[in-house]
Amino acid sequence: MKFSNYQRYRLYEILPGASIWFTLLFAIVLSFVRPLWMIYLIIIFDVYWVLRVVYFSTYLVLSWRRFHLALRTDWFLRLKTEFSNWADKKNVVLIPLYNESWEVVDATLESFASSSYPAQKLWVVLSGEARNVQHWKDLQEQIRAQYAGVFADIVFYTHPANFPDEIPGKGSNIHYAEWEFKKYVDQKGWDYGEVIVSVFDVDTVVQKEYFSHLTYLYCRHPNPTRSSFQPVTLYNNNIWESPSVLRVMAFGTSFWMLFSLARLDNLVTFSSHSMSFKAIVETGGHAKNVVSEDSRIFFDCWLHYNGDYEVTPLYIPVSMDTVRDENWLKSLRNLYFQQRRWAWGTENIPYLLWKLRGNRQISRWKKFNILFHEWEGKWSWAVVAILITLLGRLPLWTAGDAVRRSALFFNTPQVLEVLMTAAMLGLFVSAAISFLLLPRRPDKHPAHRYLYMVVQWLLLPVSLICFSSLPCLDAVTHLMFGRYLGFNVSAKKRA
Repeated sequence: MKFSNYQRYRLYEILPGASIWFTLLFAIVLSFVRPLWMIYLIIIFDVYWVLRVVYFSTYLVLSWRRFHLALRTDWFLRLKTEFSNWADKKNVVLIPLYNESWEVVDATLESFASSSYPAQKLWVVLSGEARNVQHWKDLQEQIRAQYAGVFADIVFYTHPANFPDEIPGKGSNIHYAEWEFKKYVDQKGWDYGEVIVSVFDVDTVVQKEYFSHLTYLYCRHPNPTRSSFQPVTLYNNNIWESPSVLRVMAFGTSFWMLFSLARLDNLVTFSSHSMSFKAIVETGGHAKNVVSEDSRIFFDCWLHYNGDYEVTPLYIPVSMDTVRDENWLKSLRNLYFQQRRWAWGTENIPYLLWKLRGNRQISRWKKFNILFHEWEGKWSWAVVAILITLLGRLPLWTAGDAVRRSALFFNTPQVLEVLMTAAMLGLFVSAAISFLLLPRRPDKHPAHRYLYMVVQWLLLPVSLICFSSLPCLDAVTHLMFGRYLGFNVSAKKRA
């Protein structure tokens, strides 16, 4: 049977979700048909996961030490001292906007202006939407009034509505702004390789050393146009006002980023990131027709350069907002849809399968490595919490009398309890580091709020199932059935 291109791509879209659902259904069926086998498998899987927790915790602590050291370094001084040509670099910040408030935009631009890197050497590009043009015009007036003359230049673009072959959202907005800005760069006669573009969400508040550290790493890198630069992403702009579940999930995302920065072997750009304008132009820019444009730009670069592209860790943080809304119910709804949008990054798996097929320039090992990490990451995202917390107990309830009389059956609850206690190591490490990452407590919050920051980690099992596994299952199932998701804008409100 010969597949058409459409049928083959649809098969690739089905495979990730099929592997996840097969795992879950197989575990359920085996719990009824062969509960003893399932008990063995659960014990083996829990042992494996305890080792993964130890592995994760080790790299998390290592990354934290690098993060702490980076925060204590005067990167602008090192930049000026070690690289005489640092001033030749052009730092450009590209920010897409839609309906964000002036308070959010102002906080972001103020962090740029307060940077150790000279604000007069920063080009700020803001791209609003024609779909909300009056709000965008009002913001432009406020930005001009507040920041005229602060930066090297402030450039405004308006992304037209209803362009063909686009998904309305962040990716298409960025794509339009990049190609409009190319005209600006060409008019100035700049070398694309000397232009460093940071693509930020509008609520991204940078630490004062961010641009200095970024420029330092760019100057130091042996081939900076073949690398993206990924900072630590913290969701603490409004962390003290956010519900506990939002805080736990926000810290979880930051911990995963810290872990990935230290390990490197599966580091992919996520959310706010920086890269050369040369790579943007040569690969066609951020995708305008996908939801996960932040990771897709890395894969596009990696494919375009036949595997000769990497992500360099940047241990200076950028701070963003949690998806807090006017009440806790709306906040939880926002969290679910944000996690589902992130899990929609599963769309990169069929894309990679399609693009790598027949590519002889990339080694088989590199192909396997990038596919495995992307696929295994989504599989674990959807499956692990459900297997450990729910399905791991199912064979104990369904086992027949013969199994219940076995020594293994009697000892299994104790074995699982020991393994879960060992896995608590990761929870303790996470709780400890979360305190170190907390911004200063606002005066309006009483000191006993710190107690909530400890107790909130008891919500982790429920949070992982309801706001991690289930959104991921939702996303991969949509992809399996060809029900493609659009870009949902996360509401982010501050008190």
